[in-house]
Amino acid sequence: MKIRTLIAAPCAAAAFSMAGPIYAHDSEPQTVTKNFEAAIPNIPGKSLIAVEVDYAPGAATPSHTHAKSAFIYAYVISGAIESKVNDWETRIYRPGESWSEPPGAIHSISRNASETEPAKLLAVFVLDTNDNPLTTPIK
Repeated sequence: MKIRTLIAAPCAAAAFSMAGPIYAHDSEPQTVTKNFEAAIPNIPGKSLIAVEVDYAPGAATPSHTHAKSAFIYAYVISGAIESKVNDWETRIYRPGESWSEPPGAIHSISRNASETEPAKLLAVFVLDTNDNPLTTPIK
């Protein structure tokens, strides 16, 4: 399985493109799946996109940024997610816990905190309809 990168397209339509795998320590990749997408009717030019991120045991995402206009709400569905955004403290979030990321944030740590159990989170993006890609690795 390979990670799929979500790219916003005109008219708030989205397409997935294969961006190469992000491997966990045991060589299983992390996967990202679109859960929902819609234009926000009372905020012209804005859209909401939700993605589920499944982390295999030990999986980590390279440091990254998101679309420049994106405000992000992240909610842990299962497992434990270790996260660091900007210069905030590194923290482990458990099911039912959440955090947000402001536009332009740098996400330097995003990984499954467990080497033995999978983890899953829901990430909800509110962003300019044509702002893409959703995620860009920092090189």
